[in-house]
Amino acid sequence: MSGVKRAVPEGSYVDIGDGLKIHYHAEGAGFPVVFLHGSGPGASGWSNFRRNYPAFAAAGFRAIVPDTLGFGWSSKPEGIDYTLDFLVAALRRFLDALGVERCAVIGNSHGGALAIQLALVDPARVTRLVLMAPGGLEEREVYMKMAGIRAMMKVFLAEGPLTREGMRKVFELQLHDKSLITDEVLDERLEVAATQPKRVLTSLQVPHLTPSLSKIACPVLALWGMNDQFCPPSGALAIARECQDARVTLLTHCGHWVMVERAALFNRDCIHFLQEAG
Repeated sequence: MSGVKRAVPEGSYVDIGDGLKIHYHAEGAGFPVVFLHGSGPGASGWSNFRRNYPAFAAAGFRAIVPDTLGFGWSSKPEGIDYTLDFLVAALRRFLDALGVERCAVIGNSHGGALAIQLALVDPARVTRLVLMAPGGLEEREVYMKMAGIRAMMKVFLAEGPLTREGMRKVFELQLHDKSLITDEVLDERLEVAATQPKRVLTSLQVPHLTPSLSKIACPVLALWGMNDQFCPPSGALAIARECQDARVTLLTHCGHWVMVERAALFNRDCIHFLQEAG
């Protein structure tokens, strides 16, 4: 830890080899629950899930909130492509380093795609999945037409440093409830965004995962805001149709961040879902 007071506080670090470190927050004891955040300029595990993971710890789980490589305070290597396979391999090394052999996984947006891929390549490790508007359930061209994705890429790829006004424009599409776009939220994102190479977002690659959903054997809970402008709610139907054991909740007057806009409902329903595992 640097000892510097930051908008996004520092937790702990794990060396995963190849000169790379993953930063994470953890709280509680009991069965591990791993929270995987979305992408976008300035994203971090803490910023996405600070309203949630303490409730899971209080309910008796070991809440683990890592920053994906390229985000938060984790390493941001240059000269590589941030493919799903690369990031999932790093995540597996992170979990191995923590001694997490079995866990439930919660992922939103790009973190949802990571969660799906982890369950596909390492099914013995993942016992349950919670997905909020995961990426990878439509072809790439569909996402590129979404207003939120277009705004995010325009802001991130603009010349010069990312501005507060630019970040606000992104969040006006991310959150249906505009009252949640606070200076605190913008500070968290801007602080991390200043450390991110543009390659982190320009080289993100998520394959079309819908054809593989039927291979997921563990129970799945999906939550999706009907006003999502980043990942179309049609993906919820793909989960309900293709997964072996899924339940899906669609929420009106809710955007891309279900865990923020419906924090109490999200915490309650997800904890109940995970406790069903016994």
